[in-house]
Amino acid sequence: MTAHMHSMLSKLQKMRLMAKTRRRGAHKGGRTANKFGTSLEFSDFRLYQPGDDVRQIDWNIYGRTQKHYIKRFLDEQELAVTIFLDASSSMQAIDSKWNRAKELTAAFSYITLTGEDRLSFIPVSSASYAKVSRKGSVYSKHVFFEILQLPKQEAAGTFTDNFQKNTLKNNQLVILITDGLEPLESFEALFRLIAAAKQEVKLIQLLSREELEPIYSGDLKLIDSESNESVNVTMNESTLVKYQKQVQEHNFMLEALCRRFGFSYLLTTDDADLKNFLFLECSAKRMLY
Repeated sequence: MTAHMHSMLSKLQKMRLMAKTRRRGAHKGGRTANKFGTSLEFSDFRLYQPGDDVRQIDWNIYGRTQKHYIKRFLDEQELAVTIFLDASSSMQAIDSKWNRAKELTAAFSYITLTGEDRLSFIPVSSASYAKVSRKGSVYSKHVFFEILQLPKQEAAGTFTDNFQKNTLKNNQLVILITDGLEPLESFEALFRLIAAAKQEVKLIQLLSREELEPIYSGDLKLIDSESNESVNVTMNESTLVKYQKQVQEHNFMLEALCRRFGFSYLLTTDDADLKNFLFLECSAKRMLY
């Protein structure tokens, strides 16, 4: 592992997902329930993590195992998190965008597992990707690198269509990582489905720099990466300005749609500084803390 990657994982390990089920009490490392009166009810043990109260270490267990365990209390309830990665054709069409999508997914998965929350990771595509279900920080690095190596698949279909195949049972927090480049009506139908399951949602919209600010000029044949339909256009300054305005309007309306459903929303690009996005922007938007 490079020094840069090691530094990144060390910082991610200290981050936690912000959720309505907020932590209460003195027992760090889990998620607190909404009920008072349980903080002194003993549940089981878990491995000591940096930042935990050393006074909670059980030295009897250390004497037997040579490992530091602390008592886990009932107010440290785990959060069930599902991360849905848009693995549609439009997400995979640009290498830098697909790589950044995997980096974001890997980072949020790592944060989930190091926080001792329960992770389900689902690439949403018509192609056959394996779903990942894990619990425990022991899996965090393996899952992180497994996601970074996720291959491209041909004819992946659309995100909103393929999402319908997945279940939202036994879940509390949904993280959607998508380019959002499908009709708003499709996203509204998807949001209704998620909202009906009473899920808390954080949506990260990821676009490539060239999708936001294309620099093409002259006669072009544009091909829709999901339908394979093509159209011939002449790109000049007025066409580019009109295109940029349409993209900005679409993104603004997607954000408004998220707000209407009570979902968190954050836009980023494939050329944005990854550390700045995760450690500053996500914290400012109360996605991470």
